[in-house]
Amino acid sequence: MTLRQRIHVVRAANADDRLHALQVLKATYREEKNWVKDEAKVFPPEDLRDGQVSWFVVFMDDQPVGVLRVLYDPPLEAYREYGLKQIQPGLDVEDFVRSHRIAEIGRFAVLPEYRKYSVVVVQLMGAASQETVSRGFSHYITDIFEGERHSPYHFHTRVMGFHAVATHDVGELNCPNRRITMILDLKEAYQRLRNSQSWAFRMLTQDWNEEAHKRMQQSNGVAQGTGGEGCASESSCGQ
Repeated sequence: MTLRQRIHVVRAANADDRLHALQVLKATYREEKNWVKDEAKVFPPEDLRDGQVSWFVVFMDDQPVGVLRVLYDPPLEAYREYGLKQIQPGLDVEDFVRSHRIAEIGRFAVLPEYRKYSVVVVQLMGAASQETVSRGFSHYITDIFEGERHSPYHFHTRVMGFHAVATHDVGELNCPNRRITMILDLKEAYQRLRNSQSWAFRMLTQDWNEEAHKRMQQSNGVAQGTGGEGCASESSCGQ
């Protein structure tokens, strides 16, 4: 059996799925990183009934090894409270969130011994992005920690195409590192990866349904203000 065949992703839909996600969050966010005191508060039970939130759990064989959350239409109030400092001229993050269909992707955690397997990360992103696209959302926004040891910065920028747009010093997680806010145009990323015939495109979209592919193949201009050089510093396992 190949590594790919040993891996599957589920969208958390019941108490057992939540417990599997909490296993990963306990091992990473609480015990390894000390970012939270209680992992149950990161994934509260009511998230299972909230249509604006999706949690995904990736398994290798029967072992949960990673989690990821998507929050649809995140509230603008949160970004105001963070006190964002713009690093990309001409882009107002609040205005951008207000004028596009934005989903926040984060709470990304993979057990340390499985981080070397890129298929684990890409399968999580593939499942999350299919649902996001099928629901009609156009962009992802996320925060990552500057200078944190296990950084997804290069994956986010070099593989997916996220662009750094702002920084802020505070957030929900207990980490002293500065946060870097990043934005991804989903259609731009899809078309760039498809044109490059990269392994990431094949792996990300191999389980997508036809509707998701059709949405991404419709011609549309790239949203203004999301380009740029990105952030020069390494950042971390995101919020």
